Amino acid sequence: MFQKLDDVEKRYDELTVQISDPEVIARTSEWQKLMKEHSDMTPIVEKYREYKKTQTDYKEALEIMETEKDKEMKDLAEMEMLEAKEKLPILEEELKFLLIPKDPDDDKNVICEIRGGAGGEEAALFAGTLFRMYTMYAESKHWKLEILNENETGLGGYKEISFMVTGKGVYSRLKFESGVHRVQRVPDTESSGRIHTSTSTVAVLPVVEDVEIEINPSDIKMDVYRASGAGGQHVNKTSSAVRLTHIPTGIVAECQTERSQLQNREYAMRLLRSRLYEIEKQKRDSELANERKSQVGSGDRSEKIRTYNYPQGRITDHRIGLSIYQMEDFLNGNLDEMIDSLIAADRAERLKGEEE
Repeated sequence: MFQKLDDVEKRYDELTVQISDPEVIARTSEWQKLMKEHSDMTPIVEKYREYKKTQTDYKEALEIMETEKDKEMKDLAEMEMLEAKEKLPILEEELKFLLIPKDPDDDKNVICEIRGGAGGEEAALFAGTLFRMYTMYAESKHWKLEILNENETGLGGYKEISFMVTGKGVYSRLKFESGVHRVQRVPDTESSGRIHTSTSTVAVLPVVEDVEIEINPSDIKMDVYRASGAGGQHVNKTSSAVRLTHIPTGIVAECQTERSQLQNREYAMRLLRSRLYEIEKQKRDSELANERKSQVGSGDRSEKIRTYNYPQGRITDHRIGLSIYQMEDFLNGNLDEMIDSLIAADRAERLKGEEE
């Protein structure tokens, strides 16, 4: 580990010189790439330097204790030695976590897709509840949310809705939301007061650029149609809605929320790229999973990840066994406690994998 940390620090020092070089600064794209690498390394290097300073403090205090005659000075040195000795293993553990390879998608924006699953109208209403929850969470993080496509039901739910979220570290926090969300509650449509169980699926896809996934234009079939809302409302008089079909895979991406056909096509292409990228990502992840099965993961959309039990006011994440008894707060977008716990569990699992 310490050899790796020495290499990181050496590279960091090289980058510090490079990013200050006027010739490198003039080459904007190269400079930005180096700046990002430097920024990613900064927390590791700062923590490593703190570790080395603490180690030096420990050795110096130990030396004073062995050579100093003055009792007061020896007592002071002993206090410093004990403090440093206590701090060193904590810093070492923090360094281990910092050295875990970062998910390259963590800084990306995302496209989220929510679909009503088993449960008919109640599932569609729950899809609407989840969309509101993520909207409020995005607002609390000062992220921007744009609806790309929606298929509303008459009662205000969604058969499906897709939206893009942009901001700092969006994927790093939302990626664990992918999977099946189960709800247990008495539906508004139920007169006898029986508790129903319904599901909605959430998919969180990183937004990718052209350079990350190449699509042959001849592999895309484009259809245009008139956009419409629930019950035929908001009917667009021009054919601005766009449906793209990737012929080799059969994957379809639609967008109808913009008035411009060009904008809808651009958003549909982003969605298509993200879906194709997800297929490649799942292949890579499954290869890694063959080596070591992750207990947390970023969630397969067929995996039941969470239950929302309204009668008990309980939200349980099945991957980490965490239950939160604050239903109203949670559905109002206060997701940080759950997401922080998922991130911590994932880091611990990956650290375990690195050590084996």
